[in-house]
Amino acid sequence: MTYTYQYPRPCVTVDSALISNNSEDPKVLLIKRGNEPYKGMWAIPGGFVDMDETCEAAAVRELQEETAVTGIALTQFRTYSTVDRDPRHRTISVVYFAFIDEKDAAVQAGDDAAEAAWFSVNSLPPMAFDHEVIVKDLISFVGNKL
Repeated sequence: MTYTYQYPRPCVTVDSALISNNSEDPKVLLIKRGNEPYKGMWAIPGGFVDMDETCEAAAVRELQEETAVTGIALTQFRTYSTVDRDPRHRTISVVYFAFIDEKDAAVQAGDDAAEAAWFSVNSLPPMAFDHEVIVKDLISFVGNKL
């Protein structure tokens, strides 16, 4: 049965923030966006949740597609739902995180990511969407674990 609704519905995305745990200066893994919106800007790896997958499965899939990182146990952090966070449409994002030794991660950009690189959480580049807020919130949350 097909359902239609009188009112529009939001899209759901996931983002996965990987934080290095082997440095005096913690780093976060970012991708450079290969597509609009925000083409050429840095962002947390992520993307849309497919109709046949859970948010966690989507986070694992997007992380692998955009960075080639696999085998990471992700922890759900927070949901971001500011109305205008995505210029395309109403988007709600479920954010995940994990600590990782960056030396053990064979990072390689793929799919719609033009590049992937580690950045100091104290010196972030200009970021797409609300991802700078997300990284700062996450670092504040996990600060005592770094």
